[in-house]
Amino acid sequence: MLEGLFLALTPMNLMLAAAGALIGTLVGMLPGIGPINAIALLIPFTLAVDLPPASVLILLAAIYYGSQYGNSISTILLNIPGTASATVTAIDGYALTKKGEAESALATSALASFFGGTVSIAGLAFLSPVLSRAALGFGPAEYFALMVLAMVLLSTLSGGSTVRAIGSALIGLALATVGFDPNSAVPRYTFGQLRLLDGIDFVVLTIGLFAVSEVLLAMADPSRASEPPAVSRPVLPEWLSTLPTMIRGTVVGFFVGVLPGAGGTVASFAAYAVEKKLHPRLGSGDARGVAAPEAANNAAATGAMIPLLSLGVPGSGTTAVLLGALLAIGIEPGPLFFSAHPELFWALCASMVAGNAALLALNLPLVHLFVKILRVPPWCLQTLVVMLSTVAVYAVNRSTFDIVVMTVAGIAGYGLRRHGFPLAPVVLGFVLGGLMEKSLRRAMAISGGGWEIVYSSPLAIGIWVLAGAVLTAPLWLKPNDG
Repeated sequence: MLEGLFLALTPMNLMLAAAGALIGTLVGMLPGIGPINAIALLIPFTLAVDLPPASVLILLAAIYYGSQYGNSISTILLNIPGTASATVTAIDGYALTKKGEAESALATSALASFFGGTVSIAGLAFLSPVLSRAALGFGPAEYFALMVLAMVLLSTLSGGSTVRAIGSALIGLALATVGFDPNSAVPRYTFGQLRLLDGIDFVVLTIGLFAVSEVLLAMADPSRASEPPAVSRPVLPEWLSTLPTMIRGTVVGFFVGVLPGAGGTVASFAAYAVEKKLHPRLGSGDARGVAAPEAANNAAATGAMIPLLSLGVPGSGTTAVLLGALLAIGIEPGPLFFSAHPELFWALCASMVAGNAALLALNLPLVHLFVKILRVPPWCLQTLVVMLSTVAVYAVNRSTFDIVVMTVAGIAGYGLRRHGFPLAPVVLGFVLGGLMEKSLRRAMAISGGGWEIVYSSPLAIGIWVLAGAVLTAPLWLKPNDG
């Protein structure tokens, strides 16, 4: 442990941790260019300069969790979430911006990201062996039940009608079926468009639903685009008031992040749903609605390192790229990683603490600078949002067809919002749809077509019971309006 701590505290590794956090923040601010692309682009650079293995691991990990916070900036200020996990932050984050509390929302996001990322490192350091074995208990049937539980939890995300929230989720599930069938490779719902054979890209759909629909709403109602008077709040009391929320979000996010395939998206939605049960007023602009998903998102990023390092199983697309980077520098994650490379593991833990501190120190003073984006005249800001969205969408696949899909998604999002349908469940249904289908088909293949496998294990039964309890809770539990 001491060897790893001294290794992490060398000037070069501290500088790399800070640089990675800064790069991650800057990359995360750009919609459509997430941590996966940043890490993939930097792998050749790290190999070319011949950095030591510990330094490579520290740099890439810093970019990973730095981008988790960076994406919240464009999400809160402009309602442009670039990743699925940031979609939840947009619910209350952008509502706070419209109320003139953008500085408070950004400060809360920075503090929650720091808290979730730092506290969860203790879990990474001391619970890795136990949790990695527990994660092995999740088979296809258990994952399917877990995804259904997440879909049930989304009903708490609607500001009003649960029926509308379920309807939005079903729209997302339907969109997830577009493209090749994962088993038979038969095209589904492509309507003869070759560009849809690979399905709808998440970035294209999300930017259309949120950014383009927001511009359309502002054009339909010009009063929405006017900058509200800034409301200044002291940071410390705001942080203390959301501290219980950060604790709950960190716990939920960390344990969800341990599960391969769940990742920050499920963690953010689950943490927000838990907080929504405790505080039904979330959704209209509450700092707790920012603190919960941001703490969970960063805690899940740390938790996802457990199956990666202890089992060699990536829990998300980003950790899959990290796995490729580790293999490229001669480090093979797996059950023997902790005994073969203990100094690397402890160096990673210590550098993550230093990197999170650097992330907070870099971003809190810049909150005032970020908020100045809102001082741009509405007509210019709307034009800028459309230009940024178009460039980001085109950069994903270099396809003009994606711009058409973004426009259609924006018009559809405008219609849904005008009729009271929340957009967050659409995104959750779209993200989980593919995972649900693959898990169900694998479970059915194992059982030879028998449905009993989805409730054959005690773990699956427990998840189904919890889903049923959440679904029926409004009928017998009086919510607390605190």
